[in-house]
Amino acid sequence: MSNLSAATRDKLKTVSTATISTALFKRGLRNQFIQDVHPINPGHGNMVGEAFTLRYIPAREDLNPITVFQNRAHPQRKAVEECPPGAVIVIDSRKDARAASAGAILVRRLMVRGVAGVVTDGGFRDSPEIADLAIPAYHHRPSAPTNLTLHQALDINVPIGCGDVAVWPGDIVVGDGEGVIIIPAGIVDEIAAEAVEMTAFEDFVAEKVLEGRSILGLYPATDPQTGVDFAAWRKANGR
Repeated sequence: MSNLSAATRDKLKTVSTATISTALFKRGLRNQFIQDVHPINPGHGNMVGEAFTLRYIPAREDLNPITVFQNRAHPQRKAVEECPPGAVIVIDSRKDARAASAGAILVRRLMVRGVAGVVTDGGFRDSPEIADLAIPAYHHRPSAPTNLTLHQALDINVPIGCGDVAVWPGDIVVGDGEGVIIIPAGIVDEIAAEAVEMTAFEDFVAEKVLEGRSILGLYPATDPQTGVDFAAWRKANGR
């Protein structure tokens, strides 16, 4: 059974990874933002979905010739065909972008199957083509060599590390124009609700700052009048 409701998914599509990061930090979670991973196609809006994972290890030449792709049970191929629609495939490439984690054909297949996005802490080949696809994609940098030259696909849907963050299958993955953050599945509803509230307040603050108001007493809201003004702003703006 999915841990991600449609209502929570919709909320997460409206908030930033920065705001989610603060909400997680309040709960003692300091290391949930995947490091050195960037959007290939940032115009898609937020990527949201449950994690489906693929793990690479260093390739060993006698076990990883190009003929392994003829095996229909090859883990990379299985991951592409088995990642559920609405999920995000997260790839552990050991932060090594010297060889590609995947290319445009596999990412295109994920798109057609309804996968919500793809993330690697390595690189994608064919990145200009991926940039034009209707699926959010995040990587460290472009990488032309085939994954077989350095990476050996070993496991799917197991706990992995991606960009120094632990990712369990079913964790909630959110990506925006800055990067990708991982939310433990058990707290996703409360994180999403809090992030929506935080976003409303920050929108109010941004408006007041543009009007010339000092941040002192406003952000954080240590002045009682700020709470009064925020309540009035929410009512006027339907927030």
